[in-house]
Order: sequence, then structure tokens, then C-alpha cells
Amino acid sequence: MSKVVITGGSGLLGPAVIQEFIDHGYDVINADRVKPKEELCPTVITDLTQLGEVYGVLAGADAVVHLAAIPVAYSHPNEVTFRNNVMSTYNILEAAANLGIQKAVITSSESSYGIVFARRPLEPQYVPIDEEHPRFPQDSYGLSKIVNEQTAEMIHQRTGMQIVSMRLGNVISLAKYKNFPGFIYEPEARKNILWSYIDTRDAAVAYRLAIETDDLGCIALNITADDSSMAIKSRELMAECYPNVTDFREPLEGYETLLSNKKAKSVLNWQPVHQWRDHVDIANVK
Repeated sequence: MSKVVITGGSGLLGPAVIQEFIDHGYDVINADRVKPKEELCPTVITDLTQLGEVYGVLAGADAVVHLAAIPVAYSHPNEVTFRNNVMSTYNILEAAANLGIQKAVITSSESSYGIVFARRPLEPQYVPIDEEHPRFPQDSYGLSKIVNEQTAEMIHQRTGMQIVSMRLGNVISLAKYKNFPGFIYEPEARKNILWSYIDTRDAAVAYRLAIETDDLGCIALNITADDSSMAIKSRELMAECYPNVTDFREPLEGYETLLSNKKAKSVLNWQPVHQWRDHVDIANVK
């Protein structure tokens, strides 16, 4: 049995990721500052900004999945968000490397492309946005994710550790689907996230596959559902909110995602299966 340490397991995404690894026979430890609402596995209260504590919680692990972070921009002073997210990720990867851990997954974000929290107008250069799209963050949160990916590249170059950076967008747990009827016909409501989303259960599978798949090197992957979070077709959404964008790299005939997940599906042999349409009665939404 392999031992996996999952940081931030008490948060929104954590329970699904923990459960996914447990269901596949892993010995799981949750490293977090707080206890979870439901204790799925042992929790070690850990301050990830303290390198010594990180060494302690990672000792004996075979892999690490790093979910913990301040999860959005502007919820804390900018320097607090940047310091917390960058130092915790650095400590995780530095300790893992020196302990001989060979595989790590860290949590990046679609926010690193810059559009999500932009205060000056910013629009995609093309859609669907893939991992090669330029990134122009205007906030410390998006910047912290870019720095974390560069830290991953540095550790990989030094040690050869396999590190996968998951660029998630709009994580939705089962309970959050009740919010969907409020905006599915309002293009402006979620245009900054390009109307993307990912079910926690599908994200959890991607995290597990990123640990189980070999020879990935150091890569970043967009993790998103196949469809948008809207009841309006993707071309119509773009015409309404981003009329100046003319570079369409997929046909976009229906409700396709505008944050490309093709690379993740290819390299991980992953397929998201949970859609909001399975939980919302669209016919009764006004």
C-alpha cells in the first residue's frame, strides 16, 4: 500500500480527493491547519509555511498531493496571499525532493491566465484556452500560481521528480449544484472564468491518475468539465461577452468548454463524467 499525503484535505476539494485515494487502496494522511467536518483519514495539523513541520508530515510518504492554499484573490491582503501560497508550495516540493519522494501534484489555477481577477479589461487571445495560452495575471493569487509552477520546474530540473500542476477552475462540489439555476442564462455572470467548472469527483480522479501515471516529467494541465456551466451555447457566449475574439481553435457548435482539457485527457487517460445538467432541471429554470 502506498502512502499519500494530501494537503488541504479539509477544504472544498479535499474530501473528494481523499476519498478517491482511499477507494483505490492508498494509505492517506490529511495535512491541514484545521480538522475536516468528516474525518475520512487521519489529519495532522500542519502549518505548511513552516518547513520543519512539512518535513515531519511528509516523512515516509510515497507521494504528495498539494491542495492547500488561500483559494481566491483579494480575500486576504495581497502580500499574505502571495507569501502563503508560494512558501507553502516551495516547502512541500523542497521537503518532498529531499525526502526522496518521486511524485507530486500541486494545485495551480485558471486564474494564472489573468482573466479571472483582472481589474483592467483582459480577454482571451483565443479559445478554447489551452496550456500554451499567454498568462497575464494582475493579482497576487494568479501570480503565486505561476511562481509555484516555476518552483515545480526548478525542483524537477534538480531532482527529476515528476510534478504535475493542475490548473483548476471553478470547483463544484455536489452541494453547490443548487446554485446553478441562478446564472445559467446570464452570460456576464461568469464570463471572467470563461464559464468553466469542474466537479470535485472528476478532479479527484485526475489527481489520482497524475500520481499513478509515469513519465510525465513536469507539466501543467487544465482540469475542467467538457461543457460550460451555461445553458447558452459557447459561440453565443463569446459573441456576447468577447466579440473581439475571432481565433476559435475548435468548432464550438454546442456548449463546449472554453478552457481546453484535451491535454489532461490525453496524458492521463482521464475523462470527466459529471455534468451540472445531471443535477439541474433546466426546463424549470426561468
